[in-house]
Amino acid sequence: MDLHTLIENAIAWAFKSVERADYPFKCLAFVEDAYEFGNRIGMFGSDCAAESARRYAPLLAGAPTRGAFAFYRAEGQQGGVWRDWGHVGLALGNGQVIHSWNRIRTDDYLALQTLTPAPGWMAPIYLGWVPPEIFLAEAVWRPQASA
Repeated sequence: MDLHTLIENAIAWAFKSVERADYPFKCLAFVEDAYEFGNRIGMFGSDCAAESARRYAPLLAGAPTRGAFAFYRAEGQQGGVWRDWGHVGLALGNGQVIHSWNRIRTDDYLALQTLTPAPGWMAPIYLGWVPPEIFLAEAVWRPQASA
């Protein structure tokens, strides 16, 4: 399958998920699921968005291109642990990202920094983006049920 198709399938899956509220604090799972369930692939990422951002560094500056992962610094407490867990959204290529907040939603990639964070969290800070060619490099094809 070509890269354009992988991107469009992931974005289509993500849009079908708008308003879902079952991904709180699971932004990385959401963007990976968009590619995995949208394309029947398996991805091998990190445990949180901050770790993935470090894994794919250096991140590119400016507006993310369609299909890219847009990364943010996002500090907060989860499971009694305070740290930078990060935040990530799937770029739509028009300055918008689709991401998991309190629900699946779309926002301008920079305006996302002004959203009210969850209690005990700091507002996210945009770090940059990584193109799908990078995070899909180790993806494998696999049959799987759709979510």
